[in-house]
Formats: sequence, C-alpha cells, structure tokens
Amino acid sequence: MSSQRILDSIDKSQRRPSQLPEFRAGDSIKVWAKIREGEKTRLQAFEGVCIRRVSKGSRSTFTVRKISYGVGVERIFPDNSPNIDKVEVIARGRVHQARLYYLRDLSGKAARIKEREGIETTEAAPAEAAPAADGAEAAPAEGTPAGEADKGKKKKVRKAKT
Repeated sequence: MSSQRILDSIDKSQRRPSQLPEFRAGDSIKVWAKIREGEKTRLQAFEGVCIRRVSKGSRSTFTVRKISYGVGVERIFPDNSPNIDKVEVIARGRVHQARLYYLRDLSGKAARIKEREGIETTEAAPAEAAPAADGAEAAPAEGTPAGEADKGKKKKVRKAKT
C-alpha cells in the first residue's frame, strides 16, 4: 500500500461517525460539550458566534466566540472530538469574511451580525402562515394591486393606535 492510502485510512478512522450540521463563519451556534468532573459527566452549552472554520480532514476545527460578563471568551473545538455531543445552529449570519477577528475589537450593538435570508436553521423553524379558513382577511379589490391594499391597512392601524 502506498503511504497516501495509509494516511487516508487513518484519517477516515479518526472522523466523527455522525456529521455536524452545516455552518460557517458568522453563524450563531450552540455547542454541547461533555464536561468530566471526577466520575460524573455532564453536558455544558457554549453559545456564541462561529468566527472561524478550518477544514483539514480529521484535524478540522471551528472557533466560537461569546461575551461572558463583559469579557470575550473564545473556544476552539475540533470537529471530530468525542467531547462534542451536538452542535445546534441558532442563526445564520451574513458576513463577507472567512475569519471574523474584527469582532474582537467591537462591543455592544456594533458587534451584531445581520441574519442571512431564506435559510432554515436546525432550531425552531418559523411556522408558515396558514390562510384563514373563515375568510377573515379580505382580499384586495380587483382594481388595486396587493401591495397598495396592504399599505392602506398599515396606515389605518397606525391611525387607530395614536
């Protein structure tokens, strides 16, 4: 056997049996890590923004950053670690960089990341609005486009509130 095939077989044997969900830098994720305290093992959640992904086969890692009591905390998790129980994607971020190290210098609202549109998360997916069965919503008149009818409804609501 060639040395490359041997290395590939070792690489495959070290990989995680269940795949992690798809996520990338900018996504808000929750990593459930196993913590051993003496004889006992418990799960602890580490929730933050993924600021980095490194894809190198069995040595792939991702870095998660969160703010804890006003102090920035970063943890590097190996993808194939047996200490990772599961990873949940909470929100998909819209960023243009692969490494979000600039977040280290930002704080408060400046450190927010906008959400990507049209992509489902593994957490609670938004429920689709079902059409009203009893006809509670009136259809717009035939002569007016749907967008104009909605604008009129919004104005009426605003006037009623003030």
